[in-house]
Amino acid sequence: MKDNFGLLATLDRLFGGERSSLLTLREFLEGLEGRSYAFAILALNVPNVIPTGIPWLSTITGVPMIFLLVQYFAGRPVPSLPDMIGKRGLPRGKLQDFLGRCRRFIRWLEATVHVRYEWWVRGMPRRLLIVTWAANIVLLALPIPFDNLLPAYAILFFCFALIEDDGVMAICGWIMTFVTALWTVFLLMVGHAAITAVISTLRSNILG
Repeated sequence: MKDNFGLLATLDRLFGGERSSLLTLREFLEGLEGRSYAFAILALNVPNVIPTGIPWLSTITGVPMIFLLVQYFAGRPVPSLPDMIGKRGLPRGKLQDFLGRCRRFIRWLEATVHVRYEWWVRGMPRRLLIVTWAANIVLLALPIPFDNLLPAYAILFFCFALIEDDGVMAICGWIMTFVTALWTVFLLMVGHAAITAVISTLRSNILG
């Protein structure tokens, strides 16, 4: 069993330094090393787990996630960002102030998500998890009405599982994936039935 990721300690390290110095997005992702992809996708996915009702939000956030996935499967150690994005950042002073306000929540998160039941995130189960994680991300990016909240939660749990080698989070991700599959099939059946009904009505009106 490996040690916990230590999110708070990692952020302390990355945000540390002169308050006036800039921490770029590229430097931040490189500092996360092997967990950079899961962490970046987690950050992009957060708006989707809150039912805001913003149109196309899942597609707007899902497309960059797919961009990250392509790089991940291509074997890049950390995401490669365009200079216009990668060079953007925030002063470390603002990040240090933010971390000070969030310290209690991060400690709670570390206590909740931690290394356990690692066989769920090792070997073949891990490879299946990553493929399913990717499938949920593609599904999230598709413009299917009423079908973004459930895959967003599956992605959230899988990200936690990959970041912390947490088997419980992996199990939660698999449960949400199963529910997502059932809900998606239901939506497709309803959509097919609605389209068939509309076509039948149009034909009747035209022929009548």
